[in-house]
Amino acid sequence: MKYLLIGFIRAWRFAISPLYGQVCRYHPTCSAYALEAVTQHGAVRGTWLALRRIVRCHPWAAGGYDPVPTRGTTAAPSPDQTPATRGA
Repeated sequence: MKYLLIGFIRAWRFAISPLYGQVCRYHPTCSAYALEAVTQHGAVRGTWLALRRIVRCHPWAAGGYDPVPTRGTTAAPSPDQTPATRGA
C-alpha cells in the first residue's frame, strides 16, 4: 500500500502539480510533504499527516516552513505558533 501511495503522489507531482504553478503557502509543498510523510511514517500515519496538512492549506493560512514530524513525535506544532505560545 505504501508504494502504491508513493507512486500516486509522484504521478500527481509529475502530471497535475505543474498545472497549478507556484501557489503553495507552505514549504515543502503539500505533495512533497505527503511524499516524505508516507515514506517516513508508512501508509496510514503518512496519509493522516498529509491530509491534516492539506486541510490546513487554505488562502487564509499563514504558511511558512512546516516540516514532516520525525518518527516518535506525536504531532508537529502549528507553524504559526511561537515557542512562547507552545509553552517552551
